[in-house]
Amino acid sequence: MATYMPFPRSVTAVLAAAGMLLAGCGPLQDGAPDGHRGGTSAGPPDGRGPAAPDGRGGSPLQNPDGTKPGLGPVSTDADRAEARALIADLSTRGRGPKTGYDRDAFGYAWMDTADGVPLARNGCDTRNDLLKLHGRNVRFRAGSDCVVVSMDLYDPYTGKDIAWKKAKAAEVQIDHVVPLSYSWQMGAARWTESKRKQLANDVLNLLPVEGRANSAKRDSGPASWLPPNKKIRCSYAVRFAQVADKYELPVTTADKAMMLKQCEG
Repeated sequence: MATYMPFPRSVTAVLAAAGMLLAGCGPLQDGAPDGHRGGTSAGPPDGRGPAAPDGRGGSPLQNPDGTKPGLGPVSTDADRAEARALIADLSTRGRGPKTGYDRDAFGYAWMDTADGVPLARNGCDTRNDLLKLHGRNVRFRAGSDCVVVSMDLYDPYTGKDIAWKKAKAAEVQIDHVVPLSYSWQMGAARWTESKRKQLANDVLNLLPVEGRANSAKRDSGPASWLPPNKKIRCSYAVRFAQVADKYELPVTTADKAMMLKQCEG
């Protein structure tokens, strides 16, 4: 077995300083324009690399946990076949009553303390985590590396590029791909509170999109609402199915049929 020999303190200090320079790290500058170490663009959290240059991302089949930015088309016959297989495995049931539904049953909005989901307990709320993950040219409030005040976003639902500023926050909203009310009617009413908090804050189930598109969707399933951007409809169906599969959540027969139709090719 090799014997570990520690570096002298002077050598360690030099190496540490050099590492900080190479990584672009340095002390946070008071009053820096973006309030962030090392530039104006955050990219995805936790070292997952920068977003795609156009923000559109790849197929959800190559992003099964939702931690990569963007939502790109499902474009090949092989991927469409894989998408249909995923959707076909979903169980179905009728949509139950909305009786007793309350947003607070899924925890307070954008909590950072949901267990068992990516990006939780990192000191930044879920909404800002999503803006950082999917946005480009992200800028932060001075003195913060969490609170996003402006960014560029490609909205997969409409196919539009949005130059967003916090002063008009409602122009970008975070969509629950599987709406919380929908999940409640499909069985989440009987879940533990912990599992409901996971669903509400899981990046797999969350996308920042144009506010008007999100408002139009409300708590609809795929049979009642699909993204206006037709190129992304199979991807949307896949993401809906990925969430339903992860949380063992059934979908309605009509929703399943519509999801399969979107991925027919």
